[in-house]
Amino acid sequence: MPTLEAFQGRHPDARIGVVLGTSTSGIGETETAQATRRQHGDWPRDFHYQRHEIGAPSCFVAEQLGVTGPAYTLSTACSSSAKALASARRLLAAGACDAVIAGGADSLCHLTVNGFAALEAVSDSPCQPFSTTRNGINLGEAAALFLVTREAGGIQLAGYGESSDAHHISAPRPDGEGARHAMQGALEMAGVVPSAIDYLNLHGTATVQNDSMEARAVSALFGNSLPCSSTKALTGHTLGACGALEAAFCWMALEAGRLPPHVNDNRVDPDLPALALTTGGPANLKRALSNAFAFGGNNIALLLEKMS
Repeated sequence: MPTLEAFQGRHPDARIGVVLGTSTSGIGETETAQATRRQHGDWPRDFHYQRHEIGAPSCFVAEQLGVTGPAYTLSTACSSSAKALASARRLLAAGACDAVIAGGADSLCHLTVNGFAALEAVSDSPCQPFSTTRNGINLGEAAALFLVTREAGGIQLAGYGESSDAHHISAPRPDGEGARHAMQGALEMAGVVPSAIDYLNLHGTATVQNDSMEARAVSALFGNSLPCSSTKALTGHTLGACGALEAAFCWMALEAGRLPPHVNDNRVDPDLPALALTTGGPANLKRALSNAFAFGGNNIALLLEKMS
């Protein structure tokens, strides 16, 4: 993957955009400022509301890097940064940009922690994706950015698939059909069949409902032999950043020829369709798929391919 500096050196007149995904943006800083206001009756002197708007991250990155192309932020909960990568590919395909800085960032805040706690979706111990003991997520924070270009070679975003099943405001569709349609769409865009995928990074939140529907969706499309893992036991659920973060896991897996391990207590839920959960290790990898699913049935799958 080229660095921004190297790309600009080769293409000094390139039109470079920024598309980021987030779900918290500046909420944590605003909470701190609100606490100061409650205590002292006024906002902190360094508080500026515009810095905390949901669209601020992309504008900040564009300003810091001095790029002047389209800059906008997506917020679709846990699919946000995966959507940002798909949007980057669309901007390139439309001829609106020559390169796009795309990905996502999320930081913890009381609103998010309390919101997921109110849904009874947070585990008080290390999360156990696809285990019979799974009882919720571990919240995390992260940032992951890519430079997406039209340049050949390397590892390419070969396809993406999106669906919106709108089953429920927070619960996923139980039969996994929305998730399956997203994965199928990514395969179709890349022009490959299910057997061409070498690794799948599962959304794998360790909630009862998500893991159940995702196991059904994966089994329906790929059977039970595709190596797959959820990396959320390693990072926590990083919300708006997880799509880009887990695409980065796929990128590194393809680059290094190693499978990311699936970590849980080895008590796989027998009531779920069987999946080939990997313990990691070297592998011959050409194509990897990464899932991100969000509130409202907002689903996306990204397909990365290592070009020969």
